[in-house]
Amino acid sequence: MANPQATELFKIVEKYFPELSEKQRQQFLDMYPIYEEWNGKINVISRKDTENFYERHVLHSLSIAKIICFAPGSRLIDVGTGGGFPGIPLAVLFPDVEFLLIDSIGKKIRVVEDVAQQLGLSNVKAMQIRAEEVTQKFDFVLSRAVAEINTFWRWTSHLIAKKSQHEVPNGLLSLKGGDLLEEFADFPHFFKFYELRHYFSEEFFETKKLVYAHA
Repeated sequence: MANPQATELFKIVEKYFPELSEKQRQQFLDMYPIYEEWNGKINVISRKDTENFYERHVLHSLSIAKIICFAPGSRLIDVGTGGGFPGIPLAVLFPDVEFLLIDSIGKKIRVVEDVAQQLGLSNVKAMQIRAEEVTQKFDFVLSRAVAEINTFWRWTSHLIAKKSQHEVPNGLLSLKGGDLLEEFADFPHFFKFYELRHYFSEEFFETKKLVYAHA
């Protein structure tokens, strides 16, 4: 039985992603009570954000899919995933893509593992580890406001596989907000800003951006 509050709040996701399968729709609906329960134990997301869960966490994560459609068999790593964003929502949307979600804080990884298990996400693996210690290679590195770009590139550039299987070269996909011109002024690699207000009409997205970068 779907949570009535979740069903109502989820409409904002269906507005922009109307072609979800019934399984995906149910997985997204099931997220809300799982995160609500965890939030009662530890501060996974801001408690004032609970009623904006689908807009500020799920839809924000899924905005990456408005820019790039990941090919089946792709391998993605979500660095500093926190409670599982953007990795968990994207793993629901792309069930044929492998996701590694990492964070240095153990209790956050326990949340991610529980959410993935309850949602039946066999394409998600979670690890308590720092990006610098990971030796595997990935098509894309994902993040949501983890660190300033030069620092983040230093932590993660070794994770990017050289051989690309998408139209765009492998690289970083980072969700950020505000004026980024100063932050990127001395970034020595290719980057591009995607203004999320061009894809979503809600006020929350007015200053939000997806940054794509590659060597």
